[in-house]
Amino acid sequence: MPAAGTREGDANGLLALFVRATGELVGKGEGRFGIAVSGGPDSMALLDLAARGFPGRVAAATMDHGLRTESASEAAMVAHWCEARDIAHAILRPSLPPEGNVHAWAREQRYAALEAWRQAEGLDWLMTAHHADDQAETLLMRLNRGSGVGGLAGVRARAGCVIRPLLDMRKADLLAYARARELPFALDPSNADTRFDRTRMRSALAEAGWLDVRAAGRSAAALAAAEEALQWMVGDLAAAHVRQSGEAWLLDRTDLPRELLRRLLLHMLAQADPGASAPRGETLDRAIALAQAGRQTSLGRWLLKGGTCWTMEAAPLRRH
Repeated sequence: MPAAGTREGDANGLLALFVRATGELVGKGEGRFGIAVSGGPDSMALLDLAARGFPGRVAAATMDHGLRTESASEAAMVAHWCEARDIAHAILRPSLPPEGNVHAWAREQRYAALEAWRQAEGLDWLMTAHHADDQAETLLMRLNRGSGVGGLAGVRARAGCVIRPLLDMRKADLLAYARARELPFALDPSNADTRFDRTRMRSALAEAGWLDVRAAGRSAAALAAAEEALQWMVGDLAAAHVRQSGEAWLLDRTDLPRELLRRLLLHMLAQADPGASAPRGETLDRAIALAQAGRQTSLGRWLLKGGTCWTMEAAPLRRH
């Protein structure tokens, strides 16, 4: 039975929205979907929506990072729910122990394990439960850090085989759905830990009744489209105006907007030194200003020389 205050029609409306959003992302083929399920209300709602919307075409996986004592029982909860509905379920674990930034480590391990599982199971798509509130939090956090177009594009609705059909749905609606459908779910206590930037942003958003979360999501989607257009443009420009000459890389057209010059320099660095970390935005901006003035500057272990044609070559080794 639906939970008090929640109509069955609301749950069915959310299902119709989910099926439509998924169709817009993947078309109307007969693909199979892998669902990343943590056991929280958002991902349990996603799993139930997928099972109802695409019966017989769904498998689920839960990543147990081993960082909390409750994680094993939460994974078992998801497995039990799937077993009762004849949905294949796998419990995945990290391949490497935690190191450095634990959040970054967990994300890297999670996506690597989920992708390996997707391929092993012959699944066409991997769904995650990112929703409109997640998108707004990401957008505002990155805005607060001075991110460019790519960063402000936020969470992509589709990235390779990963799709996120809930990006136009509010967290409160997914929670109401989970309760209406009487789904089991667990709440991660780290989501209330104010030591984390995202938690503080979530708290601030909860108090900002003036903010239209879905409108922020539409802005992020527009920025994602702009980022895709810029990448396409830079690909054409690089093919026409970037070339290698011996050990050096040359850019023979420099009368371009700064954003395109930044991206072309990053392209040159990636070609010259694929394993190197990309320089920060302010470092690139300074390098561009010096190159436009006909001067030279260092970008990591590379020397950029300005002029009519910009040249990037390995900097000479320093003598001690």
